[in-house]
Amino acid sequence: MWGGRFSERPDAIMEEINVSIDVDRHLYAQDIAASKAHAAMLAAQGIITASDAKNIGKGLDTILSEIGKGAFDFKRALEDIHMNVESRLAELIGPAAGRLHTARSRNDQVATDFRLYVRDTIDEIDAALAQFQEALVARATEHAATVMPGFTHLQTAQPVTFGHHLLAYVEMAARDRGRFSDARKRLNESPLGAAALAGTSFPIDRAATATALGFERPMANSLDAVSDRDFVLETLSAAAITAVHLSRFAEELVVWTSPLVGLVRLSDKFTTGSSIMPQKRNPDAAELVRAKTGRVIGALTALLIVMKGLPLAYQKDMQEDKEGAMEAFVALSLAIRAMTGMVLDLVPDEARMKAAAGDGYATATDLADWLVRTLKMPFREAHHVTGRIVALAAKDGVALHELPLAAMQAVEPKITADALRALSVESSVKSRTSFGGTAPKNVLAQARAWTKRLEKQRK
Repeated sequence: MWGGRFSERPDAIMEEINVSIDVDRHLYAQDIAASKAHAAMLAAQGIITASDAKNIGKGLDTILSEIGKGAFDFKRALEDIHMNVESRLAELIGPAAGRLHTARSRNDQVATDFRLYVRDTIDEIDAALAQFQEALVARATEHAATVMPGFTHLQTAQPVTFGHHLLAYVEMAARDRGRFSDARKRLNESPLGAAALAGTSFPIDRAATATALGFERPMANSLDAVSDRDFVLETLSAAAITAVHLSRFAEELVVWTSPLVGLVRLSDKFTTGSSIMPQKRNPDAAELVRAKTGRVIGALTALLIVMKGLPLAYQKDMQEDKEGAMEAFVALSLAIRAMTGMVLDLVPDEARMKAAAGDGYATATDLADWLVRTLKMPFREAHHVTGRIVALAAKDGVALHELPLAAMQAVEPKITADALRALSVESSVKSRTSFGGTAPKNVLAQARAWTKRLEKQRK
């Protein structure tokens, strides 16, 4: 493609390190769409003839069909998707194919293609996250009153409901979707027409190609248009945070499905066995979701390192912007779908959850609250009194609600039998009626609100 300046072929190693078709072939649909928009604009501006533009458009449609059918011969000697498409176009329509590259460069071409690709990817991830939320909301509605232990430091803290726990991930996913949405808004500007770095002397209409490709506007600075990849970095950042949220949930499933804990079960659909231990049921889907987080975070870190030392404008280093990002997006998409499947598949052991919710003196805070509410005791004093009562129960090896009233009154004489009723896990969760609290009526109201919100987003 640059034979006019170079008289020798590149070394085989040079060809190998320089080639990118194995990765950027995935941009074929975006590359052809951008080329069609560019050709139509060139004709509208009188830069190429309408006849040439028509033939270019037909040829590009043929190539799109060939690639879609798996009948296209990708040639590594042609380096990238751009030259592979242009070469095949020349075979189909002759010299007119060479007019397509008027007033553009591979620099603005690849920047445009990748923005389109990332935009499409964001839309796909958003749809997957919406399905994840819908699955969580459905199960939260089902288990709005199912009591389970809430944890801090992975120690039993206070009783909550399983529905409330699931809705926490609905909220996280909503923020994840918001980050992807914000990234999409910022990336939705067109680099096409920035050419190599300085723009072009041809009377092109960049607004026309931007509109044709669904961009809000053309990018305002040609140097910035071809040389930055912050749109990939921002999307990878959103992906990394999403992956962390999924990994936290996956870790909980790994812990909860252990026979030592036994809060939930996963079916054969999302577990595997052992090659030597026939009794095993391993939560491998959850473990792999947890592991794929590393791919996503790694892709973000790798691209940050690639970009950090690059002066303006385009540098060949930026050819390394796609492979890691593409793999990360695929990994994230798979992880979301796997988590959605596990949410729909899991079966909570409600009896075990309820029993575990009362372990570790989980309703101690309810006793302290009763002392404050009924006896008007300052909370710090109530905390101290309750701590002494818990110590008595621990010494006798009984649950808090099993400690005799007389033993409690030995610590605080004003305690009455009414306090004992506050110590059941059901009473505990029902009492948490503050906004955002775990009370079943709160959970059900939040689940219903999310159902309506997600239905509205689908329309």
